[in-house]
Amino acid sequence: MGCLDSMRECCDRPKNTNIRISFPAVCFVWQTAMIILFGVFVRYDKESDTHWVEYKREKNITSDIENDFYFRYPSFQDVHVMIFVGFGFLMTFLQRYSFSAVGFNFLIAAFGIQWALLMQGWFHSLDYTDGKIKIGVESLINADFCVAGCLIAYGAILGKVSPVQLMVLTLFGVTLFAIEEFIILNIIHARDAGGSMVIHTFGGYYGLSISWVLYRPNLEQSKRLHGSVYHSDVFAMIGTLFLWMFWPSFNSAITGHGDGQHRAAINTYLSLASTVLTTFAISSLFQKRGKVDMVHIQNSTLAGGVAVGTAAEFMLMPYGSLIVGFCCGIISTLGYIFLTPFMERKLKIQDTCGIHNLHAMPGVIGGIVGAITAAAASTEVYGTEGLIHTFDFTGTFQRRSPTVQGGYQAAGLCVAIVFAIGGGIIVGCILKLPIWGDVADEHCFDDEFYWEVPEEEESLHPVLEYNNHMMINKRTDRVESNFSEPQT
Repeated sequence: MGCLDSMRECCDRPKNTNIRISFPAVCFVWQTAMIILFGVFVRYDKESDTHWVEYKREKNITSDIENDFYFRYPSFQDVHVMIFVGFGFLMTFLQRYSFSAVGFNFLIAAFGIQWALLMQGWFHSLDYTDGKIKIGVESLINADFCVAGCLIAYGAILGKVSPVQLMVLTLFGVTLFAIEEFIILNIIHARDAGGSMVIHTFGGYYGLSISWVLYRPNLEQSKRLHGSVYHSDVFAMIGTLFLWMFWPSFNSAITGHGDGQHRAAINTYLSLASTVLTTFAISSLFQKRGKVDMVHIQNSTLAGGVAVGTAAEFMLMPYGSLIVGFCCGIISTLGYIFLTPFMERKLKIQDTCGIHNLHAMPGVIGGIVGAITAAAASTEVYGTEGLIHTFDFTGTFQRRSPTVQGGYQAAGLCVAIVFAIGGGIIVGCILKLPIWGDVADEHCFDDEFYWEVPEEEESLHPVLEYNNHMMINKRTDRVESNFSEPQT
């Protein structure tokens, strides 16, 4: 008990947001480490090396157009825009935290892709003949995917942590991601083209676990800043539209050339479209006079892309994709209306962006849909060669049946959740130490402590709390919908 009390006292010290030494030191030291590690381990792969000419001749490749760059780079561009523009602008909804939303998203993504190339390289593309990691355009896409998990986690603790804490979160997040990805895709041999399990489920529960450990009991003191204004919601909607448009590329980027990639784009396209209509419907249904809540439109309209990720390359059928999107629009929107306030009150999980409704729950749904679709696969639908190609039933996995594959798909989902929650709790305990320069509870959601901010031209007005349009009745302790008209 004495040790625990000392730990608690240490963590409850007054906050000091001066990061003039710690932040530059972390950036300089870690970037120097990246340079050294890349110098020792990383080289170009055969399709990006100058020996490509010789390789072409050996393999009787007649044109440079057969280089993987020309197949993958368009998808890489789309995914890259999603990571740096889509995720960044989606988090600009807070009225005084837009600099941090876009800026720190930029920071941790730039660091994360370097560390991801190393971690994923050691697990997936290490050449044992010379001990080097060989990277190409597909490595860049996978690194972006890895970083996406950390950016999702950032959404849960947006406005409550320092940039140093975010760097630490990314360091451990990328490491955990690389390990769970290797277990799910290589050892278990589950299929997860769009990352419903590997990216969204992991990133969502990783962030929520960290937020649970970093619970701030006096966050109510920052409530006046925990909301949006008109222009901040418009900026966040820009992020939504970028993500929505490019999500078919995200889910199909690393699938096999040909029918699998084609099918993944179609399934994602349809699921996203279906989600939009049900999101608008549920949002209007639960608001006074049928008004639509921009919070739901910014987030829940993307849930279909998350949920169809695992099964994107399977024979889900167009109507199946529409059903997945239809259900996720309802579930995600209801999550924002009811579940997020419940989690904060009862479970002590303060989810700033509502990542549980956009990533975690839809990711779990995606894993379940993938398991069912895989278990139901048959040669009548896929054809003999198509079944082998889609599920990669080759080598040591050539005797695996679709039913067994469905079980392994479910096992992959469990691995993602275990790594996310277990890793998140451990990382949260590390981030709780009072050495990272995070702000006090009354100063959350404000750029002023980490950025040079121009003087405000307008005074702050009371706003509804973002993603929580529910109020607690202090007398009855009941949850009541906030259906009051906006003040003029």
